[in-house]
This record gives sequence, structure tokens and C-alpha cells, in this order.
Amino acid sequence: MARTTLSEFQRKFGEFQHRARREPVEITRKGRRELVLMSADHYDWLMAAARRSARTVGAQQVVIDAVQRAEMAPEHAALDDLLKWGVVAPPEPKPGPVVC
Repeated sequence: MARTTLSEFQRKFGEFQHRARREPVEITRKGRRELVLMSADHYDWLMAAARRSARTVGAQQVVIDAVQRAEMAPEHAALDDLLKWGVVAPPEPKPGPVVC
């Protein structure tokens, strides 16, 4: 993730606007994270991923027991790596102008 200060972001807004189409840009103020600028596609992907997440708070015990007993088919073992790293790749950004 690209990172910049708030004052640099203000001076080079256009550059960071283009960069945010490819990857999120973290904006800091006084050394602390303040904002993250990202493309609308990336934001939509994050919101959809959040809606797909299931929460166990308030789940009935029978559901919790079934999840604990569940086993994954061997052909899906590679998905364990995603859980370990907490990473699911967002969609590829749309082609756009390249700013150097």
C-alpha cells in the first residue's frame, strides 16, 4: 500500500488519485494513519466481502457444533493458506493512465 503525508497528498492530489486506482493510498497526519484513498471498485469489493462474512455471535449452539465438526475436502487445502495470511486478492484494477 502506498503511503503519504497529508501535506504531500494535498500538493500532489492528481498523482495520488491515479495511484489509488491501482492500490490503496494511506494518508498520514502527524505520523498517524488518518485516511485511506482507494478506487471505487476496491471499496465495492471490500463492502461485498464484509457482507459475505458470517458472524458466530448469537449463532445457535447446534450451528457452532456443526462448524467445529466440519472437514474440508482435500482439494481445497490451499484455502488454508488464505486463512493463515488473512488475504484474499481484490479484483484487478481497470486499466487507466500510468503516472510516474
